[in-house]
Amino acid sequence: MRETNFINQNKEKWKEYEDMLDRKVTDPDRLNRLFVQITDDLSYSRTFYPNRSVRVYLNNLAQQIFYNIYRNKKSPIGRLVSFWTDELPQLVYESRSAFRVAFVVFIVSMLIGAFSAEMDPEFPRVILGDSYVDMTIQNIETGDPMAVYKDRSRFGMALGITANNLFVAFLTFLLGAFFCIGAIGILVQNGIMVGSFQHFFYDKGVFQESFLTIWTHGTLEISAIVIAGAAGITMGQGLIFPGTLSRIQAFQISARRGLKIMVGLVPIFIAAGFIEGYLTRYTETPDIIRLMFILICLFFILGYFVIYPIKKARTGFTTKLKDTRIPPTQNLAINYNRIKFSGEILTDAFNIIRKNLSVLLKYSAGFASAYTFIISILTTLPLNEAFSFPMEIFGSFNQLGQYFNNESVLLLPVINIFLYASFFFLLIKILLRDFRSKNVVKRDISQQVIRFLNILVPTSIGCLILATDLPFKELLLFILIPFLLMTIFISQKEEINFFAALIRGLSLMKRNLSQVASLLILASVLGILLFLIMDTSILGFYLEFIGWNVSVDQSTMDQLVYGSLIYIAIFILCLVLSLFTFSFGLLYFSLLEIAEAPWLHEAVANIGQHQSIRGLEKEG
Repeated sequence: MRETNFINQNKEKWKEYEDMLDRKVTDPDRLNRLFVQITDDLSYSRTFYPNRSVRVYLNNLAQQIFYNIYRNKKSPIGRLVSFWTDELPQLVYESRSAFRVAFVVFIVSMLIGAFSAEMDPEFPRVILGDSYVDMTIQNIETGDPMAVYKDRSRFGMALGITANNLFVAFLTFLLGAFFCIGAIGILVQNGIMVGSFQHFFYDKGVFQESFLTIWTHGTLEISAIVIAGAAGITMGQGLIFPGTLSRIQAFQISARRGLKIMVGLVPIFIAAGFIEGYLTRYTETPDIIRLMFILICLFFILGYFVIYPIKKARTGFTTKLKDTRIPPTQNLAINYNRIKFSGEILTDAFNIIRKNLSVLLKYSAGFASAYTFIISILTTLPLNEAFSFPMEIFGSFNQLGQYFNNESVLLLPVINIFLYASFFFLLIKILLRDFRSKNVVKRDISQQVIRFLNILVPTSIGCLILATDLPFKELLLFILIPFLLMTIFISQKEEINFFAALIRGLSLMKRNLSQVASLLILASVLGILLFLIMDTSILGFYLEFIGWNVSVDQSTMDQLVYGSLIYIAIFILCLVLSLFTFSFGLLYFSLLEIAEAPWLHEAVANIGQHQSIRGLEKEG
């Protein structure tokens, strides 16, 4: 192409680029597209017009675009500043309906708590506990009603309170995934507690002192809990109101937005913990100073989370949220031939769970129903005496042993062995579905029995360990879980007996124990989070609600409640076991590729087996 034709063909485009640079366009994506097009033209001019002015012109234009791209590239500090000044306010503004719901729910719950305490003076004891109420009454009688904030060391109190508040906040957020109900339940619980708490001090004639002391730190702390509830509602809205997206797509977007709001709350919780640990204890500070401090905290919350987002929305946010579009939902095929990190294996495990969610829920529900029904028949004691459910952090998780070692249930170890072996058998069938679809082989009853027995042996080991009174039996089983699950999977995948599968699994795992440990820890953390659902008072509230609407005697009601709790615990345990089984089954393929590289050998063997004819591939 002649130089004049090249210039005439592209000059309008170049002029447009110049105008955009003059207007100081700051959109990095748009500038990146410009840079690619200009460098293409520059490469062409260098090849065909190396000594002409057009090459110099395009080189200068490319340099300007390059400078604009990297001038506007944000440093880590710049991205952090942008998050606080632009992205978080935008998230808050776009989630304003969730914030309104959270605020209204909390205020109404506070009023309910105060009204209940007014109608029943014993109500605060139900909410706060007898020990706390008695201690506070004693402090009031000694002339220091807020002495509870002075008992602990400053640093220890600040650290403990911050950790507890963060836990409550993230639990509130996570429970929003249950169609917003969990987050709203936590807000109701905390609102009633605050309302009854404040009315208790009002009833004792020390409302002013309690208000100025509690809200010194509570302005930030309680506000952050309400905002955490709004973040949980934001996440749950994706499931309730997916719009034109699929529920999983909408949930991905809403979960990301809610999580970013939670990240923004972390400094506020740290500040609230510091204030409660170091400042709240100074109750002798003049009231006017404490009131001014409360107002400053309130103005900060209202200014940053209410006024500033509205003002930014009117003037315009710098950049739009980048999570407004999610790729279409796909059933992603799992690559079994690649070496993967633990995070990638967990992602694949969740993908299998998502694709088979309805089947897994049916299996888990059936297993939990069978377990609850059988032990209800075989127990020699009422369920409320045979099982315990402490409503405390990790309480339900710590009580898992009672489902394996319980003297009040006849033949419990035998029941567990057969039930869990059957459950593992079904899980492995799901995991091996991709392989069996390629080469379906019908097996007779004897072969199926042998395959089941190969699962029965490692399952028996795990169940019997929990059924004994060995010290540290939970820790022992925790260490053995990867080996037992790997043995179960290998025995089914390679169709070998238990002992051969155990040796095979040990040979694969011994070279990568660090990855085995990391996957075990990650899966365990996720499993514990599921059990935390049982450690909230929300579950108890729902069960009590059922009791209000079922007219039976107290003994029967206790059996129904405890039967429901047992069912829920086993149901959650089944979901956790599904995650563990899929994770360590997928780990097998990664370890196999590391140790023996079967896919690599196959790829090398196939070199030269393909011929190319006119751009089309033909098998040799």
